[in-house]
Amino acid sequence: MKRPRKGAHRPPAARHPRKRPPIEAILAERSVILAVLIASGVPARDREDVAQGILLNAWRSVRRGMYRPDPKVEPRAALRAWLYGVSWRKTGHYLGSAWVRRAVLHAQPLGRLREPIGPDLEAQVDEREVLRALAELPAWQAEALLSVDDPESLAAYAKRRGMSRGTAASRLRIARKALALKLRRWRR
Repeated sequence: MKRPRKGAHRPPAARHPRKRPPIEAILAERSVILAVLIASGVPARDREDVAQGILLNAWRSVRRGMYRPDPKVEPRAALRAWLYGVSWRKTGHYLGSAWVRRAVLHAQPLGRLREPIGPDLEAQVDEREVLRALAELPAWQAEALLSVDDPESLAAYAKRRGMSRGTAASRLRIARKALALKLRRWRR
């Protein structure tokens, strides 16, 4: 077996157990994300979109088990510090992207360009509406809807919560209908 070269170290192993804060706790700390965006100089027109991306990435990281706070630190302070780090990194990626560095703010960029540059504005508005509607649903419905993004199966989701697969599927169906109804009412 080869010995590692002098000075080479392995990356540190995860030192603390995984935690899974609810999505409501992450949404409640949105002010941390917005503070990072403002301090970093993200234009006001883009803050909602970047904040939305940060929230989704933070939630996905929690679902993958990447949130491992120190148990000695107060839970809210640990979550805020972690969200600050996620926000700082994602904001750096956003500000360094070619889309931001080469944005041309003109009704007809370069005079004859026909295809829009960057993310579809209509899709961004739709995503914002879905996030707002999701935040207004009862906690059990939001959790059922977010379980779809989870890598585990619906059966594993139901088992982890001590319910039958039929109950989990029924909750998911009810939550989908409630979200669709809320979105339909908003779009009228």
